[in-house]
Amino acid sequence: MIAFIKGSVCSYNHDSLILENNGIGYRIYLSNPQSVALNKEITLFTYQHVREDAITLFGFPTIEEHDLFLQLISVKGVGPKTALSMLASCPCKDMIMAIENNDIKRLKALPGIGAKTASQIVLDLKGKLVEEITEVETKENQQLADAIEALKSLGYKSLEIQSLKKELLEIEGATTDQYIRKALTILAKRKGV
Repeated sequence: MIAFIKGSVCSYNHDSLILENNGIGYRIYLSNPQSVALNKEITLFTYQHVREDAITLFGFPTIEEHDLFLQLISVKGVGPKTALSMLASCPCKDMIMAIENNDIKRLKALPGIGAKTASQIVLDLKGKLVEEITEVETKENQQLADAIEALKSLGYKSLEIQSLKKELLEIEGATTDQYIRKALTILAKRKGV
């Protein structure tokens, strides 16, 4: 299987681009091909989809988007084209939060997703994506990452910590201790202490 392709963008249309690598042009389906400049060298992480009548490459600019795509296509009723259109209309972090928060309404608003499929996505993926969003956000904020590790060592579950993330991210420039204190305050209020 092809893990990634690095090459120059020759052309694109509404749902794919052609990436030239060593004299070979690969047609790769992408969530937002128009966002890539022509003749620019890029690296795309890929998924090769094999059917009876076609072999198709799907590409992703980040490994996080690639991994979320793989999780989405594991859900019954979500094929590669549907998963790609979902990623085109919703950033990874927002989609993961919608899944973790049982936000069926948000998922139903995505192209090709009805109520039944949205419910199935939540049923199959809730709890499996928490670590992925944590890794993405904590790369950007080391103090928050340290606070999350401290909360885990205190025995708090990933889902509890994830539910605090939005409120904690509102505090800009906080120290690890400030994040921990704020998290413990919120958790105590929720438990009615």
